[in-house]
Amino acid sequence: MSAPIRFFHASQLHTVSDQPVTRTLLQYLREDSHCTSVKEGCAEGDCGACTVVVGELRNGALQMRSANACLLPLASLHGKAVFTADQLGSREAPHPLQEAMVSCHGSQCGFCTPGFMMSMWSIYLQRADRGTPATRPEIQRALSGNLCRCTGYRPIIDAMQVAESMPERSFDRQALATRLAGIAEEDHFHYSAQQQHWHAPRTLDTLLTLRKDMPDATLIAGSTDIGLWITKQFRALGDFISVANVDVLHQCCRKEDEIQIGAAVSVEQAYRTCLDEYPELAELADRFASLPVRNAGTLGGNIANGSPIGDSMPWLIALGARIELASINGTRQIPLEAFYTGYRQKDLRPEEVVTRILIPLRAKDRLFRVWKISKRIDQDISAVCIALSATLADGHLHDVRIGAGGVAAIPARARQTEAVIEGKLWDQATLEQACTAITDEFSPISDMRASAAYRRQLCANLLRRFWLETSPFSEAKDAALSLTAYAAAGEQQ
Repeated sequence: MSAPIRFFHASQLHTVSDQPVTRTLLQYLREDSHCTSVKEGCAEGDCGACTVVVGELRNGALQMRSANACLLPLASLHGKAVFTADQLGSREAPHPLQEAMVSCHGSQCGFCTPGFMMSMWSIYLQRADRGTPATRPEIQRALSGNLCRCTGYRPIIDAMQVAESMPERSFDRQALATRLAGIAEEDHFHYSAQQQHWHAPRTLDTLLTLRKDMPDATLIAGSTDIGLWITKQFRALGDFISVANVDVLHQCCRKEDEIQIGAAVSVEQAYRTCLDEYPELAELADRFASLPVRNAGTLGGNIANGSPIGDSMPWLIALGARIELASINGTRQIPLEAFYTGYRQKDLRPEEVVTRILIPLRAKDRLFRVWKISKRIDQDISAVCIALSATLADGHLHDVRIGAGGVAAIPARARQTEAVIEGKLWDQATLEQACTAITDEFSPISDMRASAAYRRQLCANLLRRFWLETSPFSEAKDAALSLTAYAAAGEQQ
């Protein structure tokens, strides 16, 4: 039986029963609720003009995160709360963030300002948990998904730092959690409109049963990619099954020999969890899209999407990750590289869903590097993403694994190059043989991001960089080669 969509906005419970399943939160807020502070700039999650903060209960705890309203189907907001810039303060009692933006001249035309305010508020809400003011790099990271073409970013960042020094404006989390608990569904939310259906189960058994009965339905998680199918490609997507509410798919833990990440765990949480074991992921973790996209998007969705330029697959392949697939008939695990069989084609049966990603813990003396090459540092799609992993013993490399994105129709493993390096002395001669091998291994395409020749050269150059950073015959230092370290040094000058 179909139920209405219910969520809180502006302290009011909104009940929606007649909107299309694919209507976005942005469209609803602007056109139906007349909340025009939320702007449409790009309708693809790049500009941040539509940024809101979404509150939801997850395993009994309240989570508050920034997100792009242009990408969120309205049905995905059921049981949640949406906050926009209108709710921060009033003319008589402005929020510290609003006062700081005025005093620091952080707004000019004002079009982007509400989105900036919500990204700033999302980090402001963490103030009590942090115990210290947000650092400038933390602020820049939070604002990575917001674009401004008037003031530039310095006065906006200054405003955030000024607001952090002002008396705190409290937010009643317990009251919100109580209100959200009152509209939570027991097991299965089903919304129907205009002969299209949205199913959002809470248990894995219900999800697998739905998948068996509806093998042609579109599986959806954070909607950071499917949202573009809706807003840009206008695809007829049929019915939807959302995995976002299945509690077991949000489990993220470290076991004795592996990190287990549920398919519905956000990209942001997944990367932060893996950083403890693999700190080399830090640069990629910050350059993977923007914070609102990482908050909404899921690691399982990034993998199941199967894009050859997805940034998560190369390093997962290099680390020997496996994925777990489940159906009502049971579960199976396969190496991630075996999951991809062709362009956007996967070893995924009609009744199956991705449930977990299993990442081995770091072995002793394990080397690991991952690099993303793109035209911009922030918010850009990779031309090439390369990850390399190996064990170094007595100057020789063993258990070599190389994952690559942007060089083939699928996220690929460079097996021929691995064979050249395996067991060899990690010296200049081995490096030159490996560079020749990796240049010949792939047949990339030329497109707007890079030519085929450039992509081949990048593969060889990044392999050379791996040698520079890890070979006992190299005198290079990591800090000198780090893009983010170089950028940070420039900011301090």
